[in-house]
Amino acid sequence: MDLKKTIRNIPGWPIKGVIFRDLTTLMQDPVAFKESCDILHERYKDMDIDKVVGIDARGFVFGAVLAYKLGIGFVPVRKKGKLPFKTIQETYSLEYGEDILEIHEDAVEKDEKVIIVDDLIATGGTAGATVKLVKKLGAKILECAFIVELPDLKGRQQVKDCKVFSIIEFEGD
Repeated sequence: MDLKKTIRNIPGWPIKGVIFRDLTTLMQDPVAFKESCDILHERYKDMDIDKVVGIDARGFVFGAVLAYKLGIGFVPVRKKGKLPFKTIQETYSLEYGEDILEIHEDAVEKDEKVIIVDDLIATGGTAGATVKLVKKLGAKILECAFIVELPDLKGRQQVKDCKVFSIIEFEGD
């Protein structure tokens, strides 16, 4: 199956000149959703991973499925004010300002091995902030995994100390 064909492209959203890659259509397609989750599972099933860290919000979808299939814990990284216990936070840049991500301070332990999962990496702001949060807690990041990568936006530079895996790439637009 060509997973790329299951992703809806929305020109001019959220601003003119941007093509938004809408993965909700991939998730709605049972074959495409299963295949993308199976690809992640196949990649990580033989690694010694302690937890999957999923980035708010679509990283929760793919990350939770992966954690379930691996039989390990899932850790959400959320936007500020959404987690109920003691947190640490990291500020990151957006196209028009800044935002803050948080993780519970006891979500991962020192030297635990984790995979960070999100649906898409573009400029890498949220992924970079998540990497910083996980490192602050002392966990070891084995890899950052994404369903889609937009390589022209150079998001890998924000997570340059980590290995990056993506299933699909959209180049040049």
